[in-house]
Amino acid sequence: MNLSEVAPEVYKGWVAAEVAIVRGPLDATVRELVKIRVSQINGCLFCIDMHATEARKEGETERRVWHLSAWRESALFTEAERAALEYAEAATELGPHGVSDEIWAAVEKHFDEGERAGLVAVTAQINMWNRLGVPLRMEPLEP
Repeated sequence: MNLSEVAPEVYKGWVAAEVAIVRGPLDATVRELVKIRVSQINGCLFCIDMHATEARKEGETERRVWHLSAWRESALFTEAERAALEYAEAATELGPHGVSDEIWAAVEKHFDEGERAGLVAVTAQINMWNRLGVPLRMEPLEP
């Protein structure tokens, strides 16, 4: 199903939100790392492929993309990136107690209010895209 054709007004709204997030204050590297990691958790191959490609265009290294699924064990990520990834995982898995105060405190330590809003928005938005891509069985675009 092609949602942009079947539900064009809804799809346009989602795209407008995506554009606003991309233009927001959150660093592009952090934004793409979060999109890749959330997509890994949700098993959305379409989004993993798309955002790994976007991250590389933003200057991300292949090695850091490879390490992303095991970021806690890797020395390649900054403390700010670790805080963002921890938040994104907690918000994606959203257990019975939501995001812990400890995780949010780390986000507050490394990101100003606008960046925090961007982190919340990008995490919610990529989860939404994943929840479209996985059930619709979207395949990566051909290079």
